[in-house]
Amino acid sequence: MLEFFLKGGPLMWPILLCSVISITIILERLYHFYRARTKIPNIFARVKRLLQEGKADGALKLCESTSGPIAHILAIGIHIRKRSLEEKEKIITRAGSRAVRELDKNLRGLAIIGNITPLLGLLGTVTGMIKAFMKIQELGGRVDASVLAGGIWEALITTAAGLSVAIPTIIFYHYFEGRVDNVASQMKDVASELLEIEHISATSRKENENYEI
Repeated sequence: MLEFFLKGGPLMWPILLCSVISITIILERLYHFYRARTKIPNIFARVKRLLQEGKADGALKLCESTSGPIAHILAIGIHIRKRSLEEKEKIITRAGSRAVRELDKNLRGLAIIGNITPLLGLLGTVTGMIKAFMKIQELGGRVDASVLAGGIWEALITTAAGLSVAIPTIIFYHYFEGRVDNVASQMKDVASELLEIEHISATSRKENENYEI
């Protein structure tokens, strides 16, 4: 295997480095998304019910004891429920942006690796072909077909290696991007509905106070 690797030429080393970085990022992101998942199903429905029952403290404790960006956004929204609507929108928007950036961390690295490894492989093949044909010229064109074929397949090793790294890297990149978009959409929907619930509650309290007066 090592001999096969070395026949690919010096550009096999940066391709190998890219593969190590890609695997590291993929494993780290898989672990991060696993930890970031919401372990309590339909947590917003439970939080919504508690808020409608006037049990804001219970809803806050539920969110704080649950992992994941959705629960984190809910906890922030409940914690600042007594502030003005404009303040709550700004705070929740900033918190959501931070959560998305955390989910999106290192994904650009996967995109770069997915784009450059095929180019590195192609460059290795081109340089290998150049060397092969230079050798043919040195021999005055008197080259056995098997010798020429051997030089060509050795040159193609880098292209195969580059594609072998790029294809799974791009697949995982789009998979993670889809997960980020999904979580971002959920956070946006949850934040909007939470603000609406808080606005309705605040309006009801104000109407009750005016009625009592």
